[in-house]
Amino acid sequence: MAGKAQAAAVATGDVPIGPTGRPYQGFPTPPKLDGHGPARIISLCNQKGGVGKTTTTINLAAALASYGRKVLAVDFDPQGALSAGLGIQTHDIPTIYDLLLDGKRDPHDVVVATRVENLDIIPANIDLSAAEVHLVNEVAREQTLSRALRRVSADYDVVLIDCQPSLGLLTVNALTASHGVVIPLECEFFALRGVAMLIETIDKVRDRLNPTITLDGVLATMYDARTLHSREVLERVVDAFGDDVLETVIGRTVKFPDASVSGMPITEFAPEHAAAQAYLRLARELVARGAVA
Repeated sequence: MAGKAQAAAVATGDVPIGPTGRPYQGFPTPPKLDGHGPARIISLCNQKGGVGKTTTTINLAAALASYGRKVLAVDFDPQGALSAGLGIQTHDIPTIYDLLLDGKRDPHDVVVATRVENLDIIPANIDLSAAEVHLVNEVAREQTLSRALRRVSADYDVVLIDCQPSLGLLTVNALTASHGVVIPLECEFFALRGVAMLIETIDKVRDRLNPTITLDGVLATMYDARTLHSREVLERVVDAFGDDVLETVIGRTVKFPDASVSGMPITEFAPEHAAAQAYLRLARELVARGAVA
């Protein structure tokens, strides 16, 4: 009956239609948790750079933390943008690279608390670029990150892995360690071209290494409702991925680079801004979908 009532409301124009062409939902505030852990691990992955992957990792992590979830962000990109975006200086501290190379190292020694309550990070720096060379001859090399996170994931409700923009061994490690994947996708035509290759990689990981990995959602980013191009690209994304497309859409704004320079998530830098509200809504949507506790 609720579905019929909603359909009737849409037909009469009482329910606004979101940019994905579906009725807009606000999603309820997530309930408080009785306890914490074990974490569900989610990779944010796209082999194309500049799609808002790191921005999404930072701000989704902060949004989930604001709802009382204990979050661990893992910087798995040698550029270290996630670490910098959360205000972490990485030149003289242990990083994810040290954890990958020393299987006996306690991952708790590499975890760094951020200024955001409930949000910790395992940082990265340029050293990580050498990890693939060191791992290539290791036994079960694709499971290296999974083994490392297994010893720390019980302390958190969700682990978010910011993958590098490639489909190499590091990204395969991230996918092998993950329960789910969120694909940030820029609302730009050329961004669509590489997604099929990414989906193929996820399918191969599912077949050979991690049979339970799921696609938690495709997130449209850098959307500009004023341009026909953005609207047409989003329509194509919905046509291609259907219900896997998240209803939350992240708009284009200069506030994101401003927040990154300040080493703060947008939810703290400009909490009332539409971009901050969008990431809070994304957090609520992922909880509502069951991707996060």
